[in-house]
Amino acid sequence: MEQENIKSIPNRLEFFPVMMFAIVMGLSGLSLVLIKAHEVLTLSSFWGNTLSLMTLAIFVFIFGTYVVKIVKYPHMVKEELAHPVRINFFAAISISFILVSMIMKSININIAFGLFVIGAVLHLFFTFYTLRFWITKNVEILHSNPAWFIPIVGNLIVPIGGVGFVDNALLLFYFSIGIFFWIIMLAIILNRIIFHHQFAQKFMPTLFILIAPPSIGLLSYFKLTQSLDMFANILFNLGLFFTLLLLFMYQSFLHIKFFISWWAFTFPLATIALASMLMFEQTNSPFYAYLSYFFILFLTIVVIIVAYNTLKHIAKKEICIME
Repeated sequence: MEQENIKSIPNRLEFFPVMMFAIVMGLSGLSLVLIKAHEVLTLSSFWGNTLSLMTLAIFVFIFGTYVVKIVKYPHMVKEELAHPVRINFFAAISISFILVSMIMKSININIAFGLFVIGAVLHLFFTFYTLRFWITKNVEILHSNPAWFIPIVGNLIVPIGGVGFVDNALLLFYFSIGIFFWIIMLAIILNRIIFHHQFAQKFMPTLFILIAPPSIGLLSYFKLTQSLDMFANILFNLGLFFTLLLLFMYQSFLHIKFFISWWAFTFPLATIALASMLMFEQTNSPFYAYLSYFFILFLTIVVIIVAYNTLKHIAKKEICIME
């Protein structure tokens, strides 16, 4: 019996999915929200600091585990890189580095800078790699889903973490890529959603990724320009619109069987919470304060629910298995 358990360990490592980095994104997002809430809404710093330390530990564990998978099972990693859906989640690795860098800024600026550089370089690589994949492979329209935003529109995250580290001219390069491809990707995804078959149940949570590009775009644009002009307001309102649209569709997300893709609910909600707090910080409008409190509470509840279900299914050994 003991030998069987030992044999099962490498098998679970073999199927350790790259989507696990979505956990780091979700927890990093909530950590940054709680840190910002301490600055803007006078929330106790205990919650943000505590979750930040937990997030750093989980990032190290997930990254370390995936590195071991790369060494022991390179063929499985190659299969994920050749998969038309999973390939998009490799950019979650680089985004995780950037988000963890943002958390580390108040702890150790030198480590934060190193993490940012790794994340920014990796993300540019994944951007080119994914675009080349789409151009050179026979990708079907049914393969498209909002996870396509991760490698391309994820470039918008780089300026948020990079201001103060590198020249704004370089950060504008990333911002330009993200904004341009957001418009194109949005048209493709809406075409897929409206005119083709519905998503498989496991991909339904990825619809929440629609919230992220305009919300992150606002945060990135403000970091670069320190301006809350008409364009910035348009970005915020588009993020708010997609959030309200998905809340209006809440029945579509009830009774969905648990998949690791549930973590796609979390990071986009963190981006609209951060965008709302930025709007409140700059305008002092009660409307944005109410939005901020609502999204912080809603995000926290969602993360708790998703984390609980993740731990429950890990205990049942229903994660990291062959699909």
